[in-house]
Amino acid sequence: MLSDPIVALATPPGRSALAVVRLSGAGALDVAARVIRPFHAEPPRTAHLAEFVDAGRALVDRGLYLVFQAPASYTGEDAVECFCHGGLVTPARLVAAFEAAGARPAAPGEFTRRAVLNGRMDLVQAEAVNDLIAADAPTQARAALARLEGGLSRRLAALREELVALLALLAYDIDFPGEDDGAVDPAVSRARLAAVRERVARLLATAPAGARLREGALVVLAGPPNAGKSSLFNALLGRDRAIVTEVPGTTRDAIEAHAALDGWPVRLVDTAGVRDAEDRIERMGVEVSRRWLDAADLVVWCEEGPDGPARAPTIPAGRFLPVSTKSDLNPSASLRETSASSAVKVSAVTGEGLDALREAVVARLYGDGTIPADLDGLLVNERHRSALARAAEALREAAAQLQPGGDSVLAAHEVQEAVAALDGLIGAVDVEEVLGAVFAGFCVGK
Repeated sequence: MLSDPIVALATPPGRSALAVVRLSGAGALDVAARVIRPFHAEPPRTAHLAEFVDAGRALVDRGLYLVFQAPASYTGEDAVECFCHGGLVTPARLVAAFEAAGARPAAPGEFTRRAVLNGRMDLVQAEAVNDLIAADAPTQARAALARLEGGLSRRLAALREELVALLALLAYDIDFPGEDDGAVDPAVSRARLAAVRERVARLLATAPAGARLREGALVVLAGPPNAGKSSLFNALLGRDRAIVTEVPGTTRDAIEAHAALDGWPVRLVDTAGVRDAEDRIERMGVEVSRRWLDAADLVVWCEEGPDGPARAPTIPAGRFLPVSTKSDLNPSASLRETSASSAVKVSAVTGEGLDALREAVVARLYGDGTIPADLDGLLVNERHRSALARAAEALREAAAQLQPGGDSVLAAHEVQEAVAALDGLIGAVDVEEVLGAVFAGFCVGK
């Protein structure tokens, strides 16, 4: 494990009031003393005003710095954080000064990776750091923060403890079958295993909802040409993202954008109008629209009124939400019956009905109870789901071996496989391939 001093800008480059430069590793305090004057390692976690100088002792900036002594730091190592003026020049000069003083540039995610290797957090919490930074919606941030605070990790650790206790029972039965206390009642082992399997199954059941929360639900705005889809798309985003004209067929391709509706993440897609088009390019756009309809978590079908030029394609009721657009121009119009659900009347111009539409979309996508209120027990990515699926499969095999005629040695082996799957999930084992895949997507300053 590398523990040499590393340095990186921990805030985005560009014009800003302040920038943060982070330094960490063995010998970080010696490196800091060559750049910061005067430098005081004591008391830690105290802001000091100082000058930052380069290798030629020329002044780079004047700002604040804090010292974090191991193990009480983010990385578990000695660390220093400097607060200088923002912009493109000063932070870069300060980073270069630390490099000249003996630090090397940090790799993406290396600070958090060291935090995992030094026991400051587990792998699930480390992934939550990246998810919190990448959050587009308040609910995504809340879920990531819950994982960063250890909510999911504690549930996984509790499962692991129960499996280890079950292994102890099985080992006793295998190694000491003739003891005075007698063999362990197989019903006890089966009951314990069944309880753990049920809890694993409940966690696995949250994977689809967790993935939807992490990536954002796919909401496709569709309907005939000139039905107000692009105007509604812009209104829901709160900015002009799609071109809007009165000419039918203006939208020729799908436009995707992330948005937060009532705090919940969605991926909004504006599509070309669905109709029997004669123009070759427009026909290609319609074909793209139909593919988006098939992939959508929810189709918001837009029509002006009862005389719309196209009928909605066959879409399951659970994925279909009819909307009557341009209510400011058609105050008395009613959408023709294309679904058992009642249409939501909206106007992108006046804003009428937009709140009701947001509520309806969120209720359809996130109101089915699959997302727990505390957001702790939620599997949000494929690595989580895959590890729990491996554990569930191993426990299924173990349950089969605990039935009459089974082999308790094989049952113990399968339970150990389930423990190994959980260990890989939380990072209790040092697997370089897993660590490399997790931290490759991090920003450098984390």
